[in-house]
Amino acid sequence: MQVSVESGEGLERRLLVDLPADRVSAEMDKKLKDLARHVRLDGFRPGKVPMRTIRQRFGEQVRQETYGNLIQETLYEAASQEKLMPAGEPKIELRDAAEEGGLGYTAVFEVVPEVKVADLSEQSLTRPVAEVTETDIDEMIDKLRKQRTEWNDVDRGANDGDTVHMDFKGMIDGEVFEGGSAENVPLILGSGSMIEGFESGLLGAKAGDERTLEVTFPEDYRAENLAGKPAIFEVKVLKVAEPKMPEVDEDFVKAFGIEDGTLEGLRADVEKNMRHELKQKLDSIVKERAMDVLVAANPIDIPKAMVNQEAERMKQQMVQDMQQRGQSSGIDLPASMFEEQARRRVHLGLVISEIMREQQLEADEEKVRTTIAEFAESYENPQEVIDYYLQDKQARASIENVVLENEVVDWVLAQVQVNEESKAFSEVMDNKD
Repeated sequence: MQVSVESGEGLERRLLVDLPADRVSAEMDKKLKDLARHVRLDGFRPGKVPMRTIRQRFGEQVRQETYGNLIQETLYEAASQEKLMPAGEPKIELRDAAEEGGLGYTAVFEVVPEVKVADLSEQSLTRPVAEVTETDIDEMIDKLRKQRTEWNDVDRGANDGDTVHMDFKGMIDGEVFEGGSAENVPLILGSGSMIEGFESGLLGAKAGDERTLEVTFPEDYRAENLAGKPAIFEVKVLKVAEPKMPEVDEDFVKAFGIEDGTLEGLRADVEKNMRHELKQKLDSIVKERAMDVLVAANPIDIPKAMVNQEAERMKQQMVQDMQQRGQSSGIDLPASMFEEQARRRVHLGLVISEIMREQQLEADEEKVRTTIAEFAESYENPQEVIDYYLQDKQARASIENVVLENEVVDWVLAQVQVNEESKAFSEVMDNKD
């Protein structure tokens, strides 16, 4: 087997492979003889068809099969010989062989780039630090109360914070526009969920009132056909309801699984959950910033084939998620919408793999079990979840990957300059990183 390599643009390589005639003919003879033992042709007994007839009838078909098998057998052997790692499925082009009767082909593919991890000692990273305060706990309990708000109908004008149930019809230039009408719609005044002027125009309205609201759609409104246009909404108020938040009493506390029904017990449970969520969020932010450092410090050419494969995988995952949520799966999402994120994932995957190889990082068994236990804490039956992850190989592998990624993050933090920045609990939890 003769092999040579030509470099194309960027990561593209052309692998030229020539197989000798004796290897091709030997493979063809083997296939023809095997075919002769089983083929049935009129006028011949099974297994007695002359080889000359077999060659005449099936020679071209067998030749194509032989070429396919030989290419499959030799392609990655040839790539390995030249120390090339294809980044995707090669494109095969047949060409004239160097030797008459032989097989010549060219495999065109991108290669996985060589990654040399950069020195990170001059890089810096800001790590947020935060604590759960008594005020944070108070605010969280208020949120829990709001989640259990009861709405009572009132016979008075609507105030901010009240819910108005209404029918409305929107018009532009006297014409009703698509999507501008609805019936029995609840709206919390002051929520900011409608365009400016709509909610304020309903302040003081009572059940049975009809109001005409003159508003203007924002210039950056999501529906381009409405952006910047003045509109009139005819609104009929069906009812007005005021919120009533529950008292933090024994019944309220027990509704959250606190058996003793005490405020102290609720606060302790809320604090525990908040600390857990805070740790997860802080770890997530630091991890994302560590990944940003790796991407910025290690610019490399990214194989288009790997990006396309990852984008397609992300697309399929989103379709599956939509199906599980009962949403329509008939939407044909373009893989291009995932391209930027896919490129980052591939970039990080290449750099992280090299770090793991260089640093000989492995998923420590104790850390795997600790991570599983922390993950299981939020479930009703933690031990059941722990047993599942320890026994299911695929589930366990997902945790091992998390542990390895955390090992990489720890390695990055040990290399870079880390600056700490104090943050409030709410600032951390609202972080969009």
